[in-house]
Amino acid sequence: MALSVAIQMDPIERINLDTDSTFMLALEAQRRGHAMFHYGPRDMSLEDGRVTARVRPILGLRREPGNHATMGGFQTLDLATADVVLMRQDPPFDMAYITATHMLEHIHPKTLVVNDPVHVRNAPEKLFVTHFPGLLPPTLITSDRNEVLAFRAEHKDIIVKPLYGNGGAGVFHIAPGDENLNALLELFTGLYREPIIVQRYLPEVRQGDKRIILVDGEPAGAVSRVPQAGEARANFHAGGAAQKSPLSARDREICAAIGPALREQGLVFVGIDVIGHHLTEINVTSPTGIQEINRLDGVAIEVLIWDAIERRLASRAKR
Repeated sequence: MALSVAIQMDPIERINLDTDSTFMLALEAQRRGHAMFHYGPRDMSLEDGRVTARVRPILGLRREPGNHATMGGFQTLDLATADVVLMRQDPPFDMAYITATHMLEHIHPKTLVVNDPVHVRNAPEKLFVTHFPGLLPPTLITSDRNEVLAFRAEHKDIIVKPLYGNGGAGVFHIAPGDENLNALLELFTGLYREPIIVQRYLPEVRQGDKRIILVDGEPAGAVSRVPQAGEARANFHAGGAAQKSPLSARDREICAAIGPALREQGLVFVGIDVIGHHLTEINVTSPTGIQEINRLDGVAIEVLIWDAIERRLASRAKR
């Protein structure tokens, strides 16, 4: 089926062709003959219940650095007339992001928004994961300094990070004997109004923080992000190296525990983070990792994602 697809993302001119997952989704949409339009979240307007966007048609995509996208001129598109909206702008998960979900809620599910904007709004990665007991490492979410100190006294070696951070930004490893915790808490109090998240440090991260992609609740592939020497963060944005990483029995157990909820909530494309035997985050906003897994495993996850989207559209059409 030929579809009309609006892609809500960051500027297409600045994407990294070797790592960007949205680029892979767009290439596959092009291969299937879908018409595509690009816009940013600031290009949206809501008036009298009608959601429009100032878009540019994507006329052609190529894996050619500096010449990867041919774009048409600006036009106004009523997003309710599109078949699919891919909500793919990068976090932070802030009020601008939340506002975008409220706007897209006006057109979903008549227009299929991937991922479902209501459940994206209700599933910030470091909070959504707390609904699945038994999978997390010891975790504390609080604004209370005394609670943080008590948690550290119990677990000794801890990670402190902002509740709504992304890409490894603001993640600190506080080892036993580190005297910087009080100063760090003062810094976080000055920077953030929200609580912070504190977790027991998992030394298994040295062997890799595993990113697993789930498509409609089913595991599609994984890659381990291994931190650089002297670095506590394994995120690709923080310089983590990609290593081939087959799914373990524990990985599949974690996916089976969360998969039904993801599927039910319209979270078609999800990336989870697993360190050792523990689930640490569920990323539903703009997950990445497709290209790294494709290269290492010889798969095409973007094909699975579009198959899942088209199945949802076909199922809806039969109702």
